[in-house]
Amino acid sequence: MLQPMLFKLLATAGIVILVALAVARVGPRLGGILAGTPVILGPGYFFILREQEPAFVQEAVLSTLHALVATLLFTVCFVITAERLSALRSLGLSCLVWLPAALLALHLPGGLAWALGAYLAVLVVAEGINRWLRLEQPVVVASSGWLDLLLRGLLAGGVVSLATTLGARAGPEFSGVIMGFPAGILTIAWALHERYGAEVARMTVSMTQRGMLSLLAFCTVSYLGVGQLPGMLVFLLSLVASMLTSALLFMFSLWRARRLYARKAA
Repeated sequence: MLQPMLFKLLATAGIVILVALAVARVGPRLGGILAGTPVILGPGYFFILREQEPAFVQEAVLSTLHALVATLLFTVCFVITAERLSALRSLGLSCLVWLPAALLALHLPGGLAWALGAYLAVLVVAEGINRWLRLEQPVVVASSGWLDLLLRGLLAGGVVSLATTLGARAGPEFSGVIMGFPAGILTIAWALHERYGAEVARMTVSMTQRGMLSLLAFCTVSYLGVGQLPGMLVFLLSLVASMLTSALLFMFSLWRARRLYARKAA
């Protein structure tokens, strides 16, 4: 058991570290979209689809979708509080918001449609809060240091290892909720707050709210495809749907940024 858990941990840690480093080169706008990609779900469901039966996978995916509603509230709390609180305090408060929200989300009525509708409704509220806060695109000033990124990457890897190896024994609902825990966003926000400052972290996490539409695409294709297609084909199709969603979000973000720049120039 230890060898598969170690492989899952290290594979996920590497992905999280690469995404955090990418923000220093491409900026918070694209960095937030990257952070919203299936950094945790991708490796996690790769192993779940290989190891579990279709019924288990489908129920786990639905639980993950419910947990993503709570994750969106996590990001809202961080964006609001990170300006005045330290990274640890802001993230700790956000986790306290996530836990009861995730438990309540499990009791949402209906199936896939209700879960998607709940997320989109909260996303509209989050967008309104971001406009009210008037977040600006900050300049990223890179700093040295790998230890913090390594430690936080290993934390994210531990979540995937727990959800896919130990969580599977506790049932699909628990495994799916653990997969929905924002370990990737937490570690990336923590690293960015410490390395580049609160404004970079807040802007990146606010963009992650839209970027998480990529996770909805991933989960939707997985939910609909499992049991109908081979597991690895479902994973590949889910990944393609996720990446296409991220690409569309990036193009929309560029178009919006150019439009705002043109207005300011005029």
